[in-house]
Order: sequence, then C-alpha cells, then structure tokens
Amino acid sequence: MIKEIMHDPMFLAMKSEPAAADDLQTAADLLDTLTANKETCVGMAANMIGVLKRIIVFDNGGEYMTMFNPEIIKCDKPYNTREGCLSLIGEPRPVKRYKSIKVRWQNEKFETRIRTFTDRPAQIIQHEIDHCNGILI
Repeated sequence: MIKEIMHDPMFLAMKSEPAAADDLQTAADLLDTLTANKETCVGMAANMIGVLKRIIVFDNGGEYMTMFNPEIIKCDKPYNTREGCLSLIGEPRPVKRYKSIKVRWQNEKFETRIRTFTDRPAQIIQHEIDHCNGILI
C-alpha cells in the first residue's frame, strides 16, 4: 500500500529499531511507496513512511532491492557530493559519501547477506542507512 511521506524532522531524527519477520508488510508498503515516487526518488527507509524500523528499499541499477537491518561494515574512497531527499524540503545538501561500501543485511527470509556495492547504489544505500540511524542530510 502506498503510504504518505513523513516530513517531520524530529521524527526523522529518531533512530530506527531492528526489523523482524513481522515487518514484512512495512517492507512491501515501502516498496509500493518508492515505486509510486520513482520519478523523484531512488531509495527510501521505513521512517520515511512513519515506521521506525531498519528497512530500506532502493533502485539497484534498474532492479529494486530490499534490505532488513542493513549496516555498513567497510567503506573506501571518500568523496563529497550533494543530495536531496523526498522527506526534506529544499535544495540538495552537501554530504560525504564513499565510492565503495561493504554491507551486511538480511533478506526477506532474514538470511544474512554481505556484499560490496559501488558508485550510485553505494551512495543510495549510505543515504538510506543514514535515515535508519536518524541522520538527516
């Protein structure tokens, strides 16, 4: 189900709790909401639809991917860029990102996965994990 986008910076600044199997519907709603906003958005975290759970969805080179409880375990090649956010009003803001990140997460069956992402997908994942950690750009 497509959900309304959360714009309250106080709520968005709260850290998300770990996700569990009973959060699968939230992940489905998050993916529906991202798909509905695909013209202006490439990734979302659950807090963007008002749910404080560590769930992100994003466009991984044309294919949507869902991560439960993602965490960056290694990063390499820092750079500075500017990013916008569907939850935040205003112009893109400066932010430090990494070209390459290694991420540990759980899939929809809550099996642990580890993978290295680079370039655009890495940037999107970093932005969404920041959301899970209550960090606003």
